[in-house]
Amino acid sequence: MAWVGTSGGGISGEMIRDMMLDCVERRFDALRAPQPVQWLADNGSAYTAWETIDFAVALNLVACFTPVRSPESNGVCEASVKTLKRDYVRVNPRPDAISVLRRLAEWFEDYNIVHPHSGLRMRSPREFIAAQSANHEVLPVWWGQLHRACSSHMRRAPARRSARRYGR
Repeated sequence: MAWVGTSGGGISGEMIRDMMLDCVERRFDALRAPQPVQWLADNGSAYTAWETIDFAVALNLVACFTPVRSPESNGVCEASVKTLKRDYVRVNPRPDAISVLRRLAEWFEDYNIVHPHSGLRMRSPREFIAAQSANHEVLPVWWGQLHRACSSHMRRAPARRSARRYGR
């Protein structure tokens, strides 16, 4: 997992591409994923720019986007943000945005190594992945739902765009 944040202005495509590379390097200790990996993002211009999509392909990432105006497909991300706000941001001093940005790496590390997640059988993500690898466990239900949402959106996206264009 990687993240990017800014205290002013928006997030650029270059920032997203740097984050993608950081994710791949951290997870696979390589410049390219050994097998195709889905990269789920929203529909912001920094994520959907052709430069970003092209870069994703070079990293062996399959770009998937949440459906437009479909908040339920973004539920996993929203739950993570809510947990971070509740368990980290609200209980720590935060005199300004820069202070929060400086602490994010520490909070994400704790969230991934220590923090129990109900969807992962009350284990941290790292504990869950280690147990899954050791026992060949099945991925949690939300993983399959995420895959299906991404796959079905990719199949339906052209129809949705054309339906909106023609007022259907």
